[in-house]
Amino acid sequence: MKYKSWRQKLETELPDHGKIVTDRKTGGKLLIPKPLDIDALVRQIPLGKLLTDAQLRRRLATDNKADATCPLTTGIFLRIVAETAEEDLKNGRLPIAPYWRVIKADGSLNEKFPGGAQAQAMRLREEGHTIEAGKGKKPPKVTDYQTSLYTL
Repeated sequence: MKYKSWRQKLETELPDHGKIVTDRKTGGKLLIPKPLDIDALVRQIPLGKLLTDAQLRRRLATDNKADATCPLTTGIFLRIVAETAEEDLKNGRLPIAPYWRVIKADGSLNEKFPGGAQAQAMRLREEGHTIEAGKGKKPPKVTDYQTSLYTL
């Protein structure tokens, strides 16, 4: 069986992508995002700026007239964006989506990105951010990340 490349996963649209469903918890309108929509928003984050996953979900919901965006599928699709960027970089396809600029709502790094939180920390340091070490099982965080947040 031939596996799909990350780019193929990014570009494959399934029937549920972009669909608005009823949130079981709140009864509100919940967006199931499209991977390419996440990729497009990540590509807007400028050098030196950061975006939280919560900001990303809010923007997707607003753009699609929904109350919220599914955090589970957003996380999965953000990982696809990250893996596609690394695959594109390896294949000489530039520019890539700066996925490392997306952090968690509390400023912590994403361990599911390619190379884990350490690789994300390295790229963020290269862009001028200060990273504080994780404590125990907690991942590293960007120091004073609020001052670098980007508004989509």
